[in-house]
Amino acid sequence: MTGAGSANGSTGSPGSEGPGSSRANAPDLEEALRQVMAAGRSSLGAASDASKAFRSLLAADISLARSALGRTLAFVGLAIAFGASAWLLLMATAVVFLYAVAGLTWMSAMLICSALSLVVCGLSAWAAMRYFEHTRLKASRRQLARLGIGELADFTPPPGSAAPAKSVEDTKLQTASGEPVKDSVGVPVTPP
Repeated sequence: MTGAGSANGSTGSPGSEGPGSSRANAPDLEEALRQVMAAGRSSLGAASDASKAFRSLLAADISLARSALGRTLAFVGLAIAFGASAWLLLMATAVVFLYAVAGLTWMSAMLICSALSLVVCGLSAWAAMRYFEHTRLKASRRQLARLGIGELADFTPPPGSAAPAKSVEDTKLQTASGEPVKDSVGVPVTPP
C-alpha cells in the first residue's frame, strides 16, 4: 500500500485504523451536499410538474363548467317554454272540463283556474325569495365584520369578546340620529 496507511504500518482493515478512521469511511461533505441539492432539485421539479398538471386540470374543468353552464341555460329556457305551454294547455283543459262536466259558467271555471295559477305563482315566489336569502353570504359578512372589515365592522363586537357576531343580525342598524346606516356609496347597510 502507498500513502499514509502504509507509512504507519496499517493494513487497511476496518478495525485496525487509528482514531481518525471514522472520517475516512464517512461520505465526503461535497458529495452529501450534491445529494441534498439533487434531491431538492428533483422535489422542486416534481412540485413544478404537479402544479402544471393541476393548472391544466383546473383550466379544463373551468372550460367544461363554462360550456355546461351555457348548455344548462339553453335547456332551462326550453323547459320553461314547454312547461309554460303545458300549463296553459292544462288550464284550458281544466276550464273546459269545469264548464262541460261540472256545469260551471265560463267565468267561474276561468276564475278557479286563475286562482290555482296565482297560488302556484305565490308559492314559487316565496320559495325563490327564501332561497335568495342564501346569496347574502351572512356568515362571511359577520366574520369579516368581526375582523374589522366591511360596512358592519362598527356594529359588531370586537374580536376578543364573548358576544356572538350573530347578535348584529337582530338589531336595526341606525346612526346616532336614528337614520339608517349607509355605506360609502349611500346604499343602506343591511345586517347579515
